[in-house]
Amino acid sequence: MLIEAEQRFTLPHPGGREAALAFVRDAGVALSKVRFLRGLVGSAQWVTGELVVPVPVLGEVDLPFRSLLSVTPDGAALVPQPLGGERAWVEVAGQASVDGAGVVAFQFHFRAHLHTPQAEGWGGAAFEKMARAAAARTLERVSGELPAGIGEAMGAQEAREP
Repeated sequence: MLIEAEQRFTLPHPGGREAALAFVRDAGVALSKVRFLRGLVGSAQWVTGELVVPVPVLGEVDLPFRSLLSVTPDGAALVPQPLGGERAWVEVAGQASVDGAGVVAFQFHFRAHLHTPQAEGWGGAAFEKMARAAAARTLERVSGELPAGIGEAMGAQEAREP
């Protein structure tokens, strides 16, 4: 089962353009305050962790991810990498572009891969449809929390900077 969600938003970085560029080019820092991520580890080249999604009917689902971090002239991009041997995982793709005033335009795309038992009969098909709808709503809600988490990380970074 594939479930997708997107999120686009802008946030002004309080430190201006250079601070915003440094922020988006360190995914470990930029995503550090996002509540639905667990085990986040980032470097100059990649970021890994788990997206924790409470899914009605299925319970809490931990979706591991690994994305390469690519520096762009005006920001950074996350390029999802496939994970083998997992029953459930998520592709995390993203783009962050910084303008001259330090306003960052974020664009994220999540594609969750969930392996569920083969649906049999109309009851199984109905269950799969219900689980898919619930998971999609939950992934949309979770992705909707990104602006607040990233905004909090921006504020925390600015408070640490002299």
